[in-house]
Amino acid sequence: MPGVRDVSADQFISAYASHLKRSGKLEVPVWVDLVKTGSFKELAPYDPDWYYVRAAAVARHIYLRKDVGIGALTKLHGGRNRRGNRPSHHADSSASVQRKICQSLEKIGVLEQTGNGGRRISQDGVRDLDRIATAVVEELRAKEEEEDEEESEEEEDEE
Repeated sequence: MPGVRDVSADQFISAYASHLKRSGKLEVPVWVDLVKTGSFKELAPYDPDWYYVRAAAVARHIYLRKDVGIGALTKLHGGRNRRGNRPSHHADSSASVQRKICQSLEKIGVLEQTGNGGRRISQDGVRDLDRIATAVVEELRAKEEEEDEEESEEEEDEE
């Protein structure tokens, strides 16, 4: 049975983000359309569904590791701080955004807190993420089969 490791990150994150949005269980704060995701950013995200995408990325990241804290997530989602004519440096993303995403995922039962203050994926979360990964793999196989059928039809038409 395919798991999260067997699917490319961008395909899994987009599939899981759409699942989170469709289910409607994820509690989205009212400030998501106003906030920047880091102090080094100039503008808020253009994508109106960025909260779901970030939640899916956080869930995948924690799934692939045993136990992750908020600080590690801020480093992961940080970026380049452009400092004018001085050299650029890495800057961490907003810890508040990461914390609220983890709290939202905890409320729907995907994550749970560990004894040392970090977060880990729950058994329900593992089952949920594996189910989404399996669906993505099956969708890819169906697309490949359709392409193979089209190619074989084209070859038959040429003959």
